[in-house]
Amino acid sequence: MNLFETAAYAADAGGPQGDAGLINLLFLAGFVLIFYFMLWRPQSKRRKEHQALMAGLQKGDEIVTAGGVVGTINKVEEGFVKVQVAGNVEMRFQKSAIGATLPKGTIKSLEES
Repeated sequence: MNLFETAAYAADAGGPQGDAGLINLLFLAGFVLIFYFMLWRPQSKRRKEHQALMAGLQKGDEIVTAGGVVGTINKVEEGFVKVQVAGNVEMRFQKSAIGATLPKGTIKSLEES
């Protein structure tokens, strides 16, 4: 027996498996569906809701900005709104910075507490 002799045995060459390609395609389709339903669709829905919010802003609406400033809209301009945050204090915000509208009377209830 020779210590340096190596034997190479050929493995049985299996035929090409047609099922493996189909399974890989199904996994890819599954990942695409998961991506769509968990990421793209909710983000698109949230974007549409925010655009509807910005389009529906009117004078007198009580709002809260993304930074947490609460106030009442005094004037709606093209891309901005003027918001009264205190007695005689008005601030100008971009419409995209408006986080949500509040129910009427929210600011008054905040001032009382």
